Amino acid sequence: MKLKLKKGDRVIVVAGKDKGKSGDVLKIFPKENRAVVSGVNVARKHQKQTGAQEGGIVSKELSIHVSNLAHIDPKDGKATRVGFKVLDDGKKVRVARRSGEVIDG
Repeated sequence: MKLKLKKGDRVIVVAGKDKGKSGDVLKIFPKENRAVVSGVNVARKHQKQTGAQEGGIVSKELSIHVSNLAHIDPKDGKATRVGFKVLDDGKKVRVARRSGEVIDG
């Protein structure tokens, strides 16, 4: 299955403990169907001190399954599904099913 998410997309969590939170996609793992979203699924980790990094308890975003995420409609800010559309110049773009608005330039 091809993922409809890309790095930098604005998404909202539709299921799970962080339901209702939104953020930007930081990283995508297509083979596992997971994504890391800023401010979502945050865990506290005990980190050992290294030469570059200080030790202690740090907050870290963990991945979340893409089925629990939905794009945010650029028009009204609500969750939407994503479709594809070929423009007149032959360029294929992602569009919000809710409003028909183009998601990426």
